[in-house]
Amino acid sequence: MMNCCGLLTEKKEPVPLKSIDAQLEVKDHVATLVSTLNFENKEDKPLETVFVFPLPGDAAVCHFSAQIGETHIVAEVKEKQQAQEEYDDALSSGQQAFLLEESDESPDIFSLKVGSLPPGESASIRLEYVTELAVQADDGLRFCMLAVLNPRYQPQGSEGPSVQVTSVPASLVPYSLSFSAQVSSPRPISKIESSCSLEPLQYLNADQTQATVKLGAGHKFDRDVELLIYYKDAHQPSAVVEAGQASAKPGSLMGDPVVMVSLYPEFPQSVMSSLAACGEFVFLVDRSGSMDCPMNNSTPQETRISSAKDTLLLLLKSLPMGCYFNIYSFGSTFEHIFPTSVEYSEKTMEEALKKVEKMGDDLGGTEILQPLRHIYSQACIPKHPRQLFVFTDGEVGNTKEVTDLVKKNAGSHRCFSFGIGEGASSALINGMAKEGGGHAQFITGADRMQPKVMQSLRFALQPAVEDISISWDLPKGVAATVLSPPITAIFQGQRSLLYAQLTGQSSEEAGGSVTVKYSLAGHPSQNQLHFSLKPAEHSGLTVHRLAARTVIRSLESEERTQSGQNEEMKKKVVELSVQSGVSSSFTAFIAVHKDSGKSVEGPLVHRNVPTPFYGMGSMATACYYSAPIGMSFQCAPMYSLPDLCGAMPKSANFLYADCDDDSEDFGVEFNEPEVVLPSKDPLLQLVSLQKASGCWMLDGSLAAVLGKSSEEVEKAKPPPVNNEVWASILALIWLHAFKMDAKEEWELLSMKAASWIKAQNAPCVSECVEAGNALLGCGVKKEALGLSGLSTGFSLTMEAPQCRKEDTEVVD
Repeated sequence: MMNCCGLLTEKKEPVPLKSIDAQLEVKDHVATLVSTLNFENKEDKPLETVFVFPLPGDAAVCHFSAQIGETHIVAEVKEKQQAQEEYDDALSSGQQAFLLEESDESPDIFSLKVGSLPPGESASIRLEYVTELAVQADDGLRFCMLAVLNPRYQPQGSEGPSVQVTSVPASLVPYSLSFSAQVSSPRPISKIESSCSLEPLQYLNADQTQATVKLGAGHKFDRDVELLIYYKDAHQPSAVVEAGQASAKPGSLMGDPVVMVSLYPEFPQSVMSSLAACGEFVFLVDRSGSMDCPMNNSTPQETRISSAKDTLLLLLKSLPMGCYFNIYSFGSTFEHIFPTSVEYSEKTMEEALKKVEKMGDDLGGTEILQPLRHIYSQACIPKHPRQLFVFTDGEVGNTKEVTDLVKKNAGSHRCFSFGIGEGASSALINGMAKEGGGHAQFITGADRMQPKVMQSLRFALQPAVEDISISWDLPKGVAATVLSPPITAIFQGQRSLLYAQLTGQSSEEAGGSVTVKYSLAGHPSQNQLHFSLKPAEHSGLTVHRLAARTVIRSLESEERTQSGQNEEMKKKVVELSVQSGVSSSFTAFIAVHKDSGKSVEGPLVHRNVPTPFYGMGSMATACYYSAPIGMSFQCAPMYSLPDLCGAMPKSANFLYADCDDDSEDFGVEFNEPEVVLPSKDPLLQLVSLQKASGCWMLDGSLAAVLGKSSEEVEKAKPPPVNNEVWASILALIWLHAFKMDAKEEWELLSMKAASWIKAQNAPCVSECVEAGNALLGCGVKKEALGLSGLSTGFSLTMEAPQCRKEDTEVVD
């Protein structure tokens, strides 16, 4: 049993890391981040410093170097065990050495060791990576510099290397961060947004295609640094050809030109307006203790679990009649609402909602493998494609095991993943969606979960794209070898990326084209892009490194999923990693200062650099426990997080600490905030009253949401119209008049309601709309409600059952 400990400074030992300076360069949808970490030894003994920190799981780490006084040392990529041995040998012989390696269990965690830093000496470490920016539902491009590393739950029995991570409350991080970004694009930059405080955007030219922005002073480390970049006329298809490295062997990936193709398929509106009325929708919800954390600091009463429950309400009300569904929840164990997926009906929807209402963050740790295995063991339902929605704060340690399982079952489902809160593992969330042919979303800062999830439900309801093939038309003597894994999913408005190695000779004036063919709702479609073979200027080796990273990740995944140790596959990864200078799980960056002329005397003192941990704002909580990837987390005694202090079952693989609330050692007073629970959102109240078929009942609960009495609502009803049609039209008018800012959240269920109304062939719909507008004091057009005719194209219901009074049960 190990006790909670405070900051290393509690023992009067200064933290060697003083500052981090991060400079981002974005060219269209590719980002390069250069971070400089400044270390200084103010002690009277030589130090070995260890800093474990997160990086995006899909980043290509391509440069690592150290500056000691006037000496600049560039690290080399070597096989991991060899690099570790060279590091240890250097330290034992009194030399300075630097080691950077990726975690064996999760590709978004790295460990940096700064060895033999003599007393009074400083060292600057330069780290560089490149990554593609993900396209968001609103067409923004998302860059995230991960600043928060939450402790990750490791399932019982898992093993990993012993790496020590020190976590502290975000407000007590003892080093500073500066961050600036330069953005350039062929198209004008319309805006840049962030969950962090930014200085005003500065344009560098008249056509606004170049701009800079800086992080505001005093960043508190309570969140990741996220940028959302918006271009005008966003997301045009493009291709960039990059010349090979002159010193590399011709015919190798680094020696030949590489092309990066970005495709944005546009589907015919006739197909897109007809959403599927079938499918098996499986929702998997994290109920671990950390789901009790607030969504953000500005609304501490809205926890991750409460937001997930509200989202499930919207999802269940938006499903089409005739589909199948089930809800699983997990922690150290897992539960399901139904033994197997059931047909969506009023009865099954109400039963599910009652159980969702009782869900809490009370299932312990974050073991996602077992429920996934159970879901995949269930037989698929013929003619109902399985769509899996996973909601988690991503604090798991066995990331590669999880993504490998999703990949193994990719042929039977699509996986849509949602990372909730700061510090969610990008490797887990992006990896599950990528391997499962779905879409990933991150909910951070002031983001609301509901619109992002409903966007993904729209994707899930889109007709599946099938029979995807790629063909190239290139000049004679030129051939393309595709380096990317096969494209398995295409969504409207989302980018599909393709890397290919070009071999053979052609004139720079020559051009080529790439064509993507696919079947959409039974109709053959294709998208073609013409491009020049002339290499881009000033791109360096960015495209080659991203392509190398793509190949490395594919080979690593193949090596893991094959039975036994595949030495040949591992050898290929190491060779490509060394050749391209891009890190992998089998290699590490090593730099040794061999020419200092003097050895460092005396035993090395070990120092851990603390990483920010996100909990309840400045009142974060953590204890010392055995963490994933074999890391032991030393955390300051902080304030109340059930996941770490008490809510965990003793069978879980955590070491419990006696977390006292003796916070005076930090000079910080922790006072329990007074949480005022808000009354239920009127939108959610209205949604909860909708029936599975899409209609509303005319009763006092509906009248109350509309702000009217039952008498007023009934008196205003045109005589020939039945109660349910009148109630449903009133609900639609209220949504369009008063909740347009949340349209993404209710659009699907309103389409279902409009479809139900039209199926009734009700008389006097125009008169109802007019009377409803008069009652509610607004002027919504019938066309806006989707009631202009019977041929609007929406087909959300296989059939439109009548609303029955006896089915009515209000779910608050």
